[in-house]
Amino acid sequence: MSWVETRSRAFSARHENVDAEAAERILAQLEEFRKRISGRFKVVPTGIAVVIHPGPGHLSLAHPWLPMARLAAAPASRRYFAGWFSLGEIHVLAPRALDERASRVPGSREALALSPLHEYAHLVVAANDPRLPPPFGLRGFTRYLRAAWLVEGAAAYFSGQLPHLRPAVARRMREGRRPSFPPSVRDAIVLGPTVYGLLERGAGPEACVQLATGSGDDARTALERAFARPVDEVEGTWRAYLDQFAAGGGTDVTARPRERRPRGRGSSR
Repeated sequence: MSWVETRSRAFSARHENVDAEAAERILAQLEEFRKRISGRFKVVPTGIAVVIHPGPGHLSLAHPWLPMARLAAAPASRRYFAGWFSLGEIHVLAPRALDERASRVPGSREALALSPLHEYAHLVVAANDPRLPPPFGLRGFTRYLRAAWLVEGAAAYFSGQLPHLRPAVARRMREGRRPSFPPSVRDAIVLGPTVYGLLERGAGPEACVQLATGSGDDARTALERAFARPVDEVEGTWRAYLDQFAAGGGTDVTARPRERRPRGRGSSR
């Protein structure tokens, strides 16, 4: 099969002939998403190439960092590594391949369908914080692993995947050790967005943008600044939120923000 190109205002897609209609839908999806978040970030990249792969093997060959990131993730998370990103490009699976990748649990298909937005969200966040990858190399991938909860959490949150990840969160809560806070690289793509969901409920969407683009801070400082509370208090609230979320509640991440608590003199940075 030959590869062809489809263009839109801010994106161009390279794909096989058989995926021509799917490419048009993906570009329309990306254009709508870009319009939706353009008021939230100072920089929203254009001229992005979207490479649509027919299957996971092609995708992994194109981006050897992807299998490594997937290997570092917990079993509940690996399914959702369905794309990758690099300078000026995102690589995604064709919708037919995403359908095959989805499990039978509710939300899996819907979350995977948002994979192109997830990968583009990576580029948006990185465009507003040049300390984050891409580009990738050994140093870039090491930075990615260190900040995985921040960057994968942001991509899943801003792309709208969080409400669909409840079954994956519930599975993670049943399996393995008690998750760390902030989430480890193993839990970044599933539990990372719950940090943003909790932050939006308490401090509003602008605080989520600030958290996503403040990678110069260590995790403790970034979390305390975002939530305006000591990190130990944030952790306790987050664990309660996880239990609620996994049980089927806490999915309304657009709830009216609560008043932020002022920091007392005794709080640590």
